[in-house]
Amino acid sequence: MEKSSLTALARELLGAAKTKNSGRSARTVYGGHECVLRQTVVALTAGSSLDEHDNPGEATVQVLTGRIVLVSGEVRWEGSPGDHLVVPVARHSVDALEDSAFLLTVAKP
Repeated sequence: MEKSSLTALARELLGAAKTKNSGRSARTVYGGHECVLRQTVVALTAGSSLDEHDNPGEATVQVLTGRIVLVSGEVRWEGSPGDHLVVPVARHSVDALEDSAFLLTVAKP
């Protein structure tokens, strides 16, 4: 069994994101390319984003800190701490309305 603090990791990654031009930082906390399930904590500084990209499989986002917007076409879902968003099986992007961190969970077929 492994245990880690997502709160502490989110704080660490937000600190790292603030030092990068991209305003992003991420770390996989479970799984990887060889696994079906992969969980990654992603941190974005206010105004930063993950540009539009394809969904590689079933995916969800759980907001840990801050506020984000998940955008797919004309549809927008805002998330704040504790919110759980199902990522659409379509091209989408994520924008940070304020310094934010979220847990991205992806299951690849």
